[in-house]
This record gives sequence, C-alpha cells and structure tokens, in this order.
Amino acid sequence: FSCEWAAAHFRFRQPHSDLAYGLEAGKGGTRAILVAVQARIITYLLFARDTECTHLERLCRIGQWEQGQALATALAETLWAAGGGGRAVVCLITAPVTMMPRRGYRADSFTERIQLFEFSEKAAAQEFISNHINCFKGEGSHGVILFLYSLLFSRTLER
Repeated sequence: FSCEWAAAHFRFRQPHSDLAYGLEAGKGGTRAILVAVQARIITYLLFARDTECTHLERLCRIGQWEQGQALATALAETLWAAGGGGRAVVCLITAPVTMMPRRGYRADSFTERIQLFEFSEKAAAQEFISNHINCFKGEGSHGVILFLYSLLFSRTLER
C-alpha cells in the first residue's frame, strides 16, 4: 500500500459543527471507500436514530460518541451486506510477530499481523466494531486498509 493508504483512517469533522457528520477525505484512492461509508453514516443519522431533531439537526448536532456509533453501524452494515446477509468478518491488527516470510512473499509488517473475527449475526459484528472503533478511526490505525481487508474476507475471495 502507498503512504496515503497506510495513513488513511476514518476521521470525522469537528463534533457539534455544521459538518459533524462528515468524514474527512484526503487525496488518493481511499476516497471511494470513504464515500461508500459516508453514505451509510448519513442514512443511519437521518433515519435510524430516534431523536426529536429535524433532519438537518440530526446531521449537525452530533458529538464524538455519536460519530463513533454512526461509523460502527455503517461499517457493520457494509460488511454484513458484503457477506450476503449471513456473515461479516472484521480484521484487526494484533501485536507484532516475528516470522520469516515464505518464498515469493514480501513481508510488510502489517498483513502478517491481521487477525480475523467472524460473526454470524449483524448485531454482534456491530457491537464488536463499536467496542474496537478506535482501530478504524485512530491516527496510525490503518483503518481504511483494515476495512478493505474486512470487506474482502466478508465477501469471500471466491465471490
């Protein structure tokens, strides 16, 4: 992955601002993934939450916790859809491991540390993502790459 991909994570605009619902997108290939997740975030904030706010207020008056919940829901729903409605796989990074790469494989100190967590219920996947949301939105977390891997494993390589 390029430096842009390695640095990409899910980062919201300032909480309680006019664009609090918006993800910040840098230049490069990660924008397509961010836009897809952004659409699910807006859908969640407008239609899934139970609040007395008007539609515009539902988007603009969210805090940091609500941003995390919206992101967790968007990621879980996207992974669940990719898995055909029967499974979701979430990829997280584990502690560094020492291993010798196989012939023909170039170690990148990232891919070999990925651990897979498989879920057969959407609610369980969403709760797990919510509990580990900083793995996707923290600086240096490689959050967009982790989500891309999660999409691939949820969809399966055969499909």
